[in-house]
Amino acid sequence: MVQERYDAVAASLKVHVGDIAKLDVDAIVNAANSSLMGGGGVDGAIHRAAGPELAIECRRLHGCKTGEAKITKGYRLAARHVIRTVGPVWQGGNAGEEELLASCYRRSLVLAIENEVRTIAFPAISTGRYGYPSDKAAATAINVAMDFVSSTKTLVEITFCCFDEASAEEYRRQLANQTAVRPS
Repeated sequence: MVQERYDAVAASLKVHVGDIAKLDVDAIVNAANSSLMGGGGVDGAIHRAAGPELAIECRRLHGCKTGEAKITKGYRLAARHVIRTVGPVWQGGNAGEEELLASCYRRSLVLAIENEVRTIAFPAISTGRYGYPSDKAAATAINVAMDFVSSTKTLVEITFCCFDEASAEEYRRQLANQTAVRPS
């Protein structure tokens, strides 16, 4: 029974290479800056694709602290919701970065459940401009996701949407590492 549950948890985690703003899921997660008002990269692409209504709603949220998350409608996106989270800037690993990154994932997943989200997609939070090492970020993301999915029956699928194949390969490696250590 434990093995079957563990296999089901692992099967609900997916890795995808592509544009997160185009995914047809209940919610996409945006690795945002603390103002939530859009910026460059994925954040800017999500704002452009969602339309101006997203910026209007984001203004009402009054920003977001590192490690926290807030939710909006998806507007013109295929996703019904956008969950914004502010990841930590990598400072060498001794400034609470792992705990803050884990909090980004946990708080996003809690918001997902509270808003009846069954499918969600995450980017590689903090691995771009914020400099978080991709192997460490992927390990944290997979660990939190597996713990969370094993404790809830309402979330059906978590997708890790990567910008390139190298990032996706790191997530696949971390997922394989987690599923290789199976409960007895």
